[in-house]
Amino acid sequence: MAARPGPAPPSGLSPRLLVWMVLGEWRAQPGRTLAAILAIAVGVGLGLAIHLVNRSALDEFAGAIRSVSGAADLQVQAASPLGFDEGLYPVLARLDGVATASPVVELRARTASGEPLTLLGLAPLRAAAVTPNLVGGGAVSGDGGVTTAEAVFDLDAITLSPAALQQSGLRVGDQVRLSAAGQSASFRIVGNLDGVSGDRALGVIDIAAAQWRFDQLGRLQRLDLRLSPGVDRTAVERAVQAALPAEAALVTPQSEMRRTESLSRAYRVNLQMLALVALLTGGFLVYSAQSLSVTRRRPQFALLRVLGLPARGMLGQVLIEGVVLGLAGAALGVALGVALAELALRLLGGDLGGGYFRGGRPPLVFTPVAAAIIFGLGVAIAVLGSLFPALQAERIPAAVALKTGSGESAETAGQPLPWISLGLLAAGGLAALGPPVGGVPLFGYGAIALILAGGVGAMPWLARGLLGPLRRLRAPAPPVALAIARLWGAPRQAAVALCGIVASTSLMVAMAVMVTSFRGSVEDWLIQILPADIYMRLDPGLTLDSEAQARLAAAPEAAAIEFRQSFNLRLRPDRPPVQVSARGQASTGAGEGLPLVGRQIRPEGLPVWISEPMARLYDLSPGDPLALPIGPGAQAQVTVAGVWRDYSNQFGALILDQAAYTALTDDAGRAEAAITLAPGVEPEEAIEAFRVRLPPSIAPGADFAEPREIRAVALRIFDRSFAVTYALEAISILVGLAGVATTFSAQTLARRKEFGMLRHVGVRRGQIMQMLATEGALLGAVGALAGLTLGVIMSQVLIHVVNPQSFNWTMETRLPWPLLATLAVVLVATSAGAAVLAGRGAVADSAVCAVREDW
Repeated sequence: MAARPGPAPPSGLSPRLLVWMVLGEWRAQPGRTLAAILAIAVGVGLGLAIHLVNRSALDEFAGAIRSVSGAADLQVQAASPLGFDEGLYPVLARLDGVATASPVVELRARTASGEPLTLLGLAPLRAAAVTPNLVGGGAVSGDGGVTTAEAVFDLDAITLSPAALQQSGLRVGDQVRLSAAGQSASFRIVGNLDGVSGDRALGVIDIAAAQWRFDQLGRLQRLDLRLSPGVDRTAVERAVQAALPAEAALVTPQSEMRRTESLSRAYRVNLQMLALVALLTGGFLVYSAQSLSVTRRRPQFALLRVLGLPARGMLGQVLIEGVVLGLAGAALGVALGVALAELALRLLGGDLGGGYFRGGRPPLVFTPVAAAIIFGLGVAIAVLGSLFPALQAERIPAAVALKTGSGESAETAGQPLPWISLGLLAAGGLAALGPPVGGVPLFGYGAIALILAGGVGAMPWLARGLLGPLRRLRAPAPPVALAIARLWGAPRQAAVALCGIVASTSLMVAMAVMVTSFRGSVEDWLIQILPADIYMRLDPGLTLDSEAQARLAAAPEAAAIEFRQSFNLRLRPDRPPVQVSARGQASTGAGEGLPLVGRQIRPEGLPVWISEPMARLYDLSPGDPLALPIGPGAQAQVTVAGVWRDYSNQFGALILDQAAYTALTDDAGRAEAAITLAPGVEPEEAIEAFRVRLPPSIAPGADFAEPREIRAVALRIFDRSFAVTYALEAISILVGLAGVATTFSAQTLARRKEFGMLRHVGVRRGQIMQMLATEGALLGAVGALAGLTLGVIMSQVLIHVVNPQSFNWTMETRLPWPLLATLAVVLVATSAGAAVLAGRGAVADSAVCAVREDW
């Protein structure tokens, strides 16, 4: 007895027959299939790589925070580097529920050879109970032999982290000279901080030595609190908060990690969106490949219908083909993503050019859940790209499809109406008006997706609208007339060819316009913000006292010198600190020369000028009052006098008059200077003269630079920050161009019978090649025009919605005309060339063979 056939899958075909048909289609069109798989793989790989790099960097940073915070449940941090009164320490230590309080002096320091270092002053016994990782390992005696850990109580002793030892080239037992807060002192290295992970350069000395030797008497920068077991944590936090002065804030290690993660959230999300762009482009290529496959196989599908295959069988087969494409592409993409992440960590570290995790080379942390999600997204994109072609296959009328040449008329029946595309474009415009969600411009990204979908959906009507005037040309050459008639009469097939071009081109143009606008705005800003002839900056830990400032100002090479002091100030515990800069001369105000935007006022009280990001983050405008937690006692009450454009700090910056700063803080030290040279003085000559006038202990740590050098460095940093963006743009357009070639190849091969009929009526092979070249060039031109237009529209969403909501700054639109023109020419040439190359094989058959039926 014959065995019963196995159950048929949902497609209505047996598994064996289904596999045979799928593999047969892949063998028939290997180039198009490979392009679709690679497009999905690139999108999945980029998305996974970016996630893995960011996750690895965040995990490394979290480990560094844990190693420094130790067992501290709460931390009290100073709002500024000036610290807070140490009288707060006994007050908090005596609160109910506080088991141990560890006072900390924290300073930015540098070694004699110039390496930066974070210097902590600790009370060893207190720190051993709260942050044991910061109490060093083995100590050494004067002759290098190991002694007890009592050496950490020595006021001349210091323990260094492994990273600090490595970057300084020193060993345990060596002497190291440190400069911090304008003071210098020498210490003997007595051990290493094995518990401090990562690349953090850290040094620990006794708190008494830190306060005495670095002019910090009576001041602390941090208090680490360990709570008693079983206490009401919320009640203790309320009690601590009530006891805090304005110059201190309460945080937790967990909140610090969340705050640090939020610093790079917008940058990480933007990179993920760029990776998704490549994946979406892959989805359009899958749609194009599947649509062309369905068109080419219409007679085969019709025959299967006549032989009894239900309509859902057509739907199932095409969807299963999409699933297989997605599985192959996503699997390849996961492997590619892991390799790219490993390479990026080696070359760029965990930073990816954004400047959020500097200096680290964290190990790769693979997250299976994220990999599975991105894998599933790749498969889903491939299935969605196959859905519309599958629905088209399901609706194929068998009797009509069996007739040769019925392709376009049947395929246009189920085509979406124009108002759907118009509705998507309108919805995109409305979405662009939405606010950010959790600091991320989700509505902005949604607007870009809707505009892209609407633009791609409008391709059939747009193609007819742009090609319409060409139909009225008088007596065009026969190949040109045939090409125009073909594109005019088959708008949906033209749209299938255009969708990949338009998607990749528009997204690349949008990013290119945004980056060009951003870079141009930064260049203009740098010119306006750097009016002096020379700028001086001291290394961390160094300052010029009043005497050194006067000696430098008396130099005959200087016509004027504006001394400045900058530091970070925390206004809210849940927000990154803002950068405060004290500047201005007696003859000019602090706001002189700033690139102000909007109105400016003259307040009666103390004026300050805030940056655009600060105005957005803290909802401030000219005339609003602001309390600054600087200086001892109550907060300084100031008034916003104006808002200025700033691209150096996305979390806010504030400028106040340096005389007011000195009065508020009693800090006369300065670490920066803007120098205007006397007429006829050369910058090189002046720099040498200024360096001679600096104190010998400070001169090696002084960095002088001309504005052109600063601008060059800033633009290099800008380009490095966008290096990943440039790479993603290039990959996206390469995927799109590959899609152009495979799409034209598939369409041309599917038109063998049409070419055979043209040969029968007297059209020569050369004329058919001219017709194909004209079709390709016209489609490339339409795609370029549509892609450029759509890209410029989407760039406005990036410039005026995504960037302000992500990074809190604005810019002016600048179009990169040379790039846009080059892109248009490349698209037209690529399209024409791909059509001609594909047509060489399609017209090679004899005219009789080309028009014969297969049955």
